[in-house]
Amino acid sequence: MLNDLLTRNVAWSEARHADDPGYFARLAGQQAPEFFWIGCSDSRVPANVVAGLDPGEVFVHRNVANVVHSSDMNLLSALEFAVDALGVREIIVCGHYGCGGVKAATEDMPHGLADHWLEPIRRLARAYAVDLAQCADIEARRDKLAELNVIEGVRRVTETPILQKAWARGADIRVHGLIYGLRDGRLRDLDCSIGPGHFLAEAAQ
Repeated sequence: MLNDLLTRNVAWSEARHADDPGYFARLAGQQAPEFFWIGCSDSRVPANVVAGLDPGEVFVHRNVANVVHSSDMNLLSALEFAVDALGVREIIVCGHYGCGGVKAATEDMPHGLADHWLEPIRRLARAYAVDLAQCADIEARRDKLAELNVIEGVRRVTETPILQKAWARGADIRVHGLIYGLRDGRLRDLDCSIGPGHFLAEAAQ
């Protein structure tokens, strides 16, 4: 299987070079992505593929169920690098329907370390229990919970000192929430975008 992967890589590299001879030279010269993407680890949701972007156009952090933990040093380090070093101005938190992590968070059975990781999603399920109960069935409830998890992730990103400091110095950075449909390949805007100064403005009131 590894040999097959390497063979595919050679074919991709040669095809890319034939189509655009300067492509790899440009990539090697500088990383200048327009987007920072916080997504799910699910192998069916690769950021640049579903967004129609080339390598180099999106800086990516992925974890199980695209959870934004305020103590996740991996995510925070990537966020800081994206904002302060790469100058990214568009941050996207992207979940997806049919998320295995969201499903695990709603099941009454042990999942090992994942249970600790997914605790924020279980808290959301409890907080929005009345709203979730209005959904037609368990799959609809899980998909709604996946949306709520994205919206919560957007809020958590904007509350980080990294974003607050960037906004305080005048950086024009916006955070958006999207969700991806595995069945149709479409990204949907959850209309929860937050722009510069949101929490700073609230604090000043």
